[in-house]
Amino acid sequence: MARSKWILPAVLIAVDAATLEQEIEFKAVLERMESDVLALRDEIERVYQYRCDLSTLDDCGYNNYNDCSSTYPIEECIVQNDYALQCGDGKACTASWDKSQSEISIPASLALETGGNPSDPEIIESVCYTKLAEPYLVEKLERDTDFWANYNVTPSWTYFGAHNGMFRQIPASHREECGSYDPRRRPWFVAASSGPKDVVLILDVSGSMSDYGRLSIMKDAAITVIDTLSVADKVAVVTFSTTASVLNDQTMLVRATKENKEKIIAAINGIIVNGSTNFHAAFTEAFNLLSLTFENESTTGCNVAVLFMTDGQLTTGPGPQEVIELVNRKAEEFQTDFGRKSTVFSFSLGKDADEVVSKTIACNTNGIWVPIEENKGFANDMTTAMSSYYKLYALGLGDGGNKDFVAWVEPYEFADMKNKTGTTVSAPVYDRSVKPHLFLGVVGIDAYMDAMEKIIGEDATSSPMLQRFIDLSTARCPKIDLSECELDALRFLGGGERATCGLCNNTGYIGIVPEKCPFASDWPSQLWANTDMEGKSFLERSCCKEGFEEVDDPLDLCTIARAKSVNEENSSGSLSTGAILGIVLPLLIIGCVLVLALLRQKKLKNGGLTSNTSPNETESSSPIENINPSRAPRIEDGSNANSNSDPVRESSDVAPEPDSTSLDFEIEAPFHNEVAASTETDAIEIPVEKMVIAVPCAPPHNQGFSRRWQDKETND
Repeated sequence: MARSKWILPAVLIAVDAATLEQEIEFKAVLERMESDVLALRDEIERVYQYRCDLSTLDDCGYNNYNDCSSTYPIEECIVQNDYALQCGDGKACTASWDKSQSEISIPASLALETGGNPSDPEIIESVCYTKLAEPYLVEKLERDTDFWANYNVTPSWTYFGAHNGMFRQIPASHREECGSYDPRRRPWFVAASSGPKDVVLILDVSGSMSDYGRLSIMKDAAITVIDTLSVADKVAVVTFSTTASVLNDQTMLVRATKENKEKIIAAINGIIVNGSTNFHAAFTEAFNLLSLTFENESTTGCNVAVLFMTDGQLTTGPGPQEVIELVNRKAEEFQTDFGRKSTVFSFSLGKDADEVVSKTIACNTNGIWVPIEENKGFANDMTTAMSSYYKLYALGLGDGGNKDFVAWVEPYEFADMKNKTGTTVSAPVYDRSVKPHLFLGVVGIDAYMDAMEKIIGEDATSSPMLQRFIDLSTARCPKIDLSECELDALRFLGGGERATCGLCNNTGYIGIVPEKCPFASDWPSQLWANTDMEGKSFLERSCCKEGFEEVDDPLDLCTIARAKSVNEENSSGSLSTGAILGIVLPLLIIGCVLVLALLRQKKLKNGGLTSNTSPNETESSSPIENINPSRAPRIEDGSNANSNSDPVRESSDVAPEPDSTSLDFEIEAPFHNEVAASTETDAIEIPVEKMVIAVPCAPPHNQGFSRRWQDKETND
């Protein structure tokens, strides 16, 4: 009996020790991810400084891969059954990705040029300067592969979402819905760019909202905001017409969990319009809701965003001046009594909306006004129009105590991986060379919850796991202190010149609006390395292997749907440019190697090769850059093949300039003193094992075509 007294405490001690060990390991994994995302932030900030360099432009055209239209150079099957695609007839296949490349996504509304290219120079610029970070991304993926192997999972995606909608991620994969992904609409993006916040939406449901599609625009705008909130935020929705009420009968703001957001979105979709328009009643209801939330300490403790959406036609209740006085009085009370800063973001919705009252309210309460018009004007991109509220808060996260701010989001189902749950850690990115720091976008790193579940022993969807990420996400609040010019610059970003309040004569808005590069008009119009998959279905682009049997070769592109597509193309008698190059180039290289090998053998028979290489000398070759198919061969020791001292050019036989449409090659041999000079016109002896063959293949340069080819090194 005495012995049994000690058994239970011993078990409890063992359990506590095991739990402590799990907690320590869990914390170490999270800290590693936070360190990695801040290092990635630093890399994007570094390459941004080269955005205006001519070399950045030169390397960008025809040198990126599109998530929907491009074939990736080294695709492989995702060996783990993390990504199952339904092929029809009850069959399934794994998907493919490329770990050696990143890929680009651009929302369809911003990629309207030929081949899905963007026309906005700033988006093109973002594609080009982030290309410079690709070596870092590849190296990081290799490190992550080793780390996550300890937990028997593969690393997930690493990425950067620009403030203008451009998105670059690695590994490169094919997106199911082309043109649908916009990073600015994702919780990981808004969480990192705005920090924790209390959000109240005030929605006009008066009868006039039924005109010109205004109700539909308002619902889309409101749902866009709700979708982007994270568990770090709290939210409520007020609807108003003649009177006002809180949607779903909420008495206080609620945390923006997946469950709560779904309830609010369902209620928004069910809104019907009727009655007059009473602005004063709307703001009164919203401020009463906030006051009760503050008094009960059911708040994030951070900034307050009031998003006011209307057609602007005030028809009943107190007038605009009384509304302005109410907003200013409540803002002062919140600051004095609760230490909370509140900002009103006013949006005029639809065609012929009355802009005067909504804009007047914003300009007289230190708020921001943005017009949202369907298919018209500056703000026809909904996400751009709605982004002004988080860009305001992003300005407070760039330095000081918030310099290394990171955000976590509630575990969620990955968009392109059904039934696969993960989380994201993200951090804001800035140009820190200007004041205030210019917000560039957000970097993010995904992680599967499989590993987290194994470490901590908790289900990814459990309440304890959710609380962990809530605690991680509510650590710090951005501090906002803007001048009148900076506030006007934010208005300009959201709604153009007409949205500004005329408080600043400076139209440059340094630190708020990105400065244009001096040669912005010269950015490449064609970004994609190829468009071989343009118009193909998702299965044709992505399906890698039918069934789930073990893949013998990770590079096995056993693609049922894709093979069918290729066969159909072949039967029609046409080959894509990529297919032709894929056949011709290897044949050219093999032919060149065979010819050189025969020449070498002939020289050996005639007396052997001469080599003065010291045993201590190292043999290396540098990558060939800026290959011009029409230039003369050069020798890597610094001499030019056109110089008078070149033994080859001393021959009376001068090679004619090649035709601009021909396919030619050049041999570059960094052989130093290994050339045995001779009086014969062909007596230049180059060891075959030292040769580097570059095979450019480009149409005439006057067509604006520029493509780089990797150097191919041959060994004897």
